[in-house]
Amino acid sequence: MDTLLLRLDESVTGLFGQWNLWTSAIFTVLAGFLTYQLTTRQDPDTHPFLLARQAQGSPVRQPGESPVYRSQGAPHGMPLNASLNVKDLGASKWSRGRDGDLRDIWRQAVAGVQEDGLTKGATGRILTALGTDKTIEHKLADITRQINLIGQHIIDQGGNRVAIYLPNSVELIATLFACAFYDLTAVILPFDEPTDAIISMLRRSAADTVVTAPGSFPFDVVVGSYPSLRQLIWVVDEGSKHMDWNEVPQGTGSSVNVSTWQDIVNDSPVDAGKQLPQLEGQKAARDVTVFWKSKRGQQEEMVRFTSANLISGVAAQLFAVATSQRIGPSDLFLPADSLANTHTLVLTLAALYSNASVAFNSVAAQADDLAIATCGVSPTILVATPAALLKTHKESITRVNSSLITRTLHGMRVRKLTQNGVMPSAGTDTNNSNNKLRLILTADRAGADTPRLSSTVLADLRVLTGARIMYALTAAKVAGAVAQTGFFDYRVFENEQGGGCHFGPPLTSAEVVLRDMGVWKSGDEGSKGEIVVRGPCVAGNEAALGVAGMIRDDNTLAYA
Repeated sequence: MDTLLLRLDESVTGLFGQWNLWTSAIFTVLAGFLTYQLTTRQDPDTHPFLLARQAQGSPVRQPGESPVYRSQGAPHGMPLNASLNVKDLGASKWSRGRDGDLRDIWRQAVAGVQEDGLTKGATGRILTALGTDKTIEHKLADITRQINLIGQHIIDQGGNRVAIYLPNSVELIATLFACAFYDLTAVILPFDEPTDAIISMLRRSAADTVVTAPGSFPFDVVVGSYPSLRQLIWVVDEGSKHMDWNEVPQGTGSSVNVSTWQDIVNDSPVDAGKQLPQLEGQKAARDVTVFWKSKRGQQEEMVRFTSANLISGVAAQLFAVATSQRIGPSDLFLPADSLANTHTLVLTLAALYSNASVAFNSVAAQADDLAIATCGVSPTILVATPAALLKTHKESITRVNSSLITRTLHGMRVRKLTQNGVMPSAGTDTNNSNNKLRLILTADRAGADTPRLSSTVLADLRVLTGARIMYALTAAKVAGAVAQTGFFDYRVFENEQGGGCHFGPPLTSAEVVLRDMGVWKSGDEGSKGEIVVRGPCVAGNEAALGVAGMIRDDNTLAYA
């Protein structure tokens, strides 16, 4: 023992006897590095095992098909998500709620956050952004009154099928809910379309009423080419209210009843329309017709969604957001894509049902520029097109690469995101100065010419904006999305197939099967084929997308 202690003493003495300035510098660097690693270390936002197997395949597959893949949140043997589980006031928290329909979404938006069957009163706001200097807040009670008065007016004039040809606006949403409450069929037309396309969509949908804005709807041409039109409601802006919009142009020979939104609302008694129709005895909500535009020059595909289809899509989107990050009254939701797109519409309905504030910008859907889309508002949740995100990425990454320091810092943040699984705070800013943004939702349109986003671009955008991004695959006959990347999935892949990132697992409202298609076949080496979607969110319960997909090793869906 004495010998051992003597040797230890000699070793320590020898070590400190050779200590000099270089030794101190090396020791300081090592100690600082270890201290930094220990103090800044963070656990990943989600467990890696949850990303390694994101969907569940059926144990048996049919000839010519892959196994049926479902989200881990809706395993085989359990029903797919088709219900909002609406519980009326006073109902026991242990009882099963109703599936709900579109009317329940607006009732929830007006009622506010509920807990244990009691209304707490935390409601969202409805805003309209008019440039950088003016933002209008609409009272929920006023929108309720508009829903009632517009719906009753259309009924009184003999309307049945209502075409909505408007940009993103409060009036579009109010007309949709008016159709739901007053047993009307809503037809949402893509905005800013050529005259022949508008006439074609009106004919195919058999619309008898149109709600639109002056200057965007070719009234004379439509009346001459579509004699079935019986009623027209102009949504007039503030600067044009002094003009007379109720007259039918001379020479048209039309019996169309023309009125304005403002006159219908303002000429009614002050106390009229304040209460929504009673819940008891109400009929099932009518279908909602939309038009899916695939590629330029192709005719739009008309799809009829039942209220149950839309509700299933809304329920799945609410489930897709992590519990700790759920949409709520503290959020400001901005749809920067057209509400005629069912993915954007379903997300907006989900935000309303979650009592989040919703902002509308009429030019947001016409410009692939996030700076224009977010003009005048600072959203926390944003729905954007892939084209807008690619433009933002190109402009922002150019600024990052202009300096060695910013390029190095950006690379460190990307490594922290992709290798450690930790979402860093925003670094270099995007075109806007919004530091509140926490979630961006975007989607690829199956069979369309939508630009695709790679996992590298998505990782850059997450770091640049400080927001998580959920990338979805959408289709004409699917309300909401077919599949969508996980909330905490930040991974980057090399040699990505299909020219873009994966789309995550199917949502809880759908199941996906790949059917043999040409050279793409399923076998022991993997699952490939035409993407076929089934579930309560699908119009007709099943839809083949006409594009080839594959199931990756982590059971996520991607293009083949």
